[in-house]
Amino acid sequence: MKTLKITFILLMVFAGLNTFAQSKKGTETVTIKSSMVCDMCKKTITHALAFEKGVKKVAINVEKQEVKISFNPEKTTIAEIKNAIAKSGYDADDIPAEMKAYNQLEDCCKKTNAIHK
Repeated sequence: MKTLKITFILLMVFAGLNTFAQSKKGTETVTIKSSMVCDMCKKTITHALAFEKGVKKVAINVEKQEVKISFNPEKTTIAEIKNAIAKSGYDADDIPAEMKAYNQLEDCCKKTNAIHK
């Protein structure tokens, strides 16, 4: 009986470690083109993605107009991430910026390469 208990405990520990390893592997990364033009845009997008569940890391390249996001696909999707960017006033690949949020951006964030000029 004691051997059965020890075997059961070892199986539970192994299952727990296996689940932990899978959760680390569950991170995906996506690069999204956006209409940002300055460091203020970078700050706004970073702030918007900070509230998106599952987003682990955000790296923004303003010059390339790219947002690279590492996220947990069990907690969010690429579509939800794109929508968060669009709701902050910026284009996200094929999803245009929400006009209300875009209109509230600083003028410097509206000048170059934005769809809504």
